[in-house]
Amino acid sequence: MDDISVMICDDSALMRNLISRIVDEVSGLTVCGKAENGQDLLDQLTSGKVKPDLILLDIEMPKMTGVEFLKKRKELRIHVPVVILSSVATEGAAVTIQCLELGASDFITKPGGSSVTLKIGDVSTDIIEHIASYGGSYASAHGKKIPAPEFYTQQIKLKEAERFVIQKKGEEAAKAASIKKTDIVPQAWFTQQAKEPVVITPERNGGKIEIIAIGISTGGPNALRDVFKMIDPRLKQPILVVQHMPAGFTKEFAASLNAICPLEVTEAVDGEPIVGGHIYIAPGSYHMFVEHRPLGNFIKLNQEAQRNGHRPSCDVLFESIAKIYQNKALGVIMTGMGRDGAAEITEMRKKGAWTLGQDQGSSIVYGMPKVAFEMGGVQKQVPLMQMADEISKLAREHLMA
Repeated sequence: MDDISVMICDDSALMRNLISRIVDEVSGLTVCGKAENGQDLLDQLTSGKVKPDLILLDIEMPKMTGVEFLKKRKELRIHVPVVILSSVATEGAAVTIQCLELGASDFITKPGGSSVTLKIGDVSTDIIEHIASYGGSYASAHGKKIPAPEFYTQQIKLKEAERFVIQKKGEEAAKAASIKKTDIVPQAWFTQQAKEPVVITPERNGGKIEIIAIGISTGGPNALRDVFKMIDPRLKQPILVVQHMPAGFTKEFAASLNAICPLEVTEAVDGEPIVGGHIYIAPGSYHMFVEHRPLGNFIKLNQEAQRNGHRPSCDVLFESIAKIYQNKALGVIMTGMGRDGAAEITEMRKKGAWTLGQDQGSSIVYGMPKVAFEMGGVQKQVPLMQMADEISKLAREHLMA
């Protein structure tokens, strides 16, 4: 097994050291270098001093900011994936989304304030998941033998359980202690190929498509840009999207998609009517689902408990679509770690809905679409570059009356 090499660029020495410590705790990850600003990072990359598989990049830095580095990266055709270390402040959302537009793969909200040392543990799982996903994908494409992302995230879960045992006592601690190192199954490290799917016989044939629902996670920001910039401008159906993203960023994200998409894209608002030819993005920290009323179907939002570890959850959206639209819908599940959306897109398929899943080759993480495929919830697996055409084709062929 080869290591995923990580470069950390942040003007805070404390932050560089804290993140390095998180990375170094995980087997299979290594910090290959550190930089205190964009110019320092650029100098190290262009000199060949470091050859990372992923760059963790701060935005606000002296000499060269993260935004300025991304512009130079594009100019110099440096293809190493970049994950932004972003402020959680809402006012920082616009520049974070600008970084995605400039080619960053994704972002992590990092803690601030005087208690940063304590809070950094809250995002350690996010940091490792992003390194494993984007860095692992890049490393694999460049000849390294890299295990599935779950290999790395399992280690984080194990360490959290061990810390819990040390700090707590009682029944919950005993349960946590039952998580063993053997739970990281060696033979599963490299087995991302999907099993044969369960055969599902839908209750009814697919009908006219009245709505399209998309569930997506890790790898989603850039994947959605690829899909929506190529979507059919004459598409008549509404599209509801759950992208796992923290609160404070989805409004700017929707605006950035709106700038490149021929259809109107907005952050969803609680209680608004669902209009054809419009794309609605679930707000961060809110579940989004459809509610049927005598005058039509409307968007509903709530902050009920997380589902599959997420809010918004793809399963919450797909569940409402299956219930209200049954066979008159198209469900799409795309790149993402875990299994959110898999169970309920399978329920959509059982009701007779049309369904698509992103294929393994084009997924940053073949997790959610893989589980959905194995459960029988995916009619057809589609490469990312063909997803817009496939969605548009199905929508045209099965246009609502």
